[in-house]
Amino acid sequence: MAKIPVFTSFDGDHDDDLRVLFIGQAKHPDTPADFADWSVKEESETWEADARARIKRCDQVAVLCGDYTHTATGVSKEIRIAREEGIPYFLIKGRKDKTCTRPTAALPSDKMYKWTWDNVKSLVSGKR
Repeated sequence: MAKIPVFTSFDGDHDDDLRVLFIGQAKHPDTPADFADWSVKEESETWEADARARIKRCDQVAVLCGDYTHTATGVSKEIRIAREEGIPYFLIKGRKDKTCTRPTAALPSDKMYKWTWDNVKSLVSGKR
């Protein structure tokens, strides 16, 4: 069975450690998804077009939320792109013992889910 392509969005200035852990955990054999580490690392004139092209290649967007996600303009832009392209996204609380903030582009109805592998598998499978 083909794995579901999922774009991983995160605050590169503060949460690269979350990305490394998330992508590493996603290599577990029963993972239903291929978590794409395709975030655009450097701001450029083509950043938004590059991000849009990468997001469009995926079926979902996983947003890893940390302490400063509310200040991460790139994460909010990626959420807006996902909505414009009709690609579902979900928010994951990346730090268990800290207050994780929601991206400013998140909708009030967007729930932030606890980071457990069972939750991630359910979210990817569309069971929210």
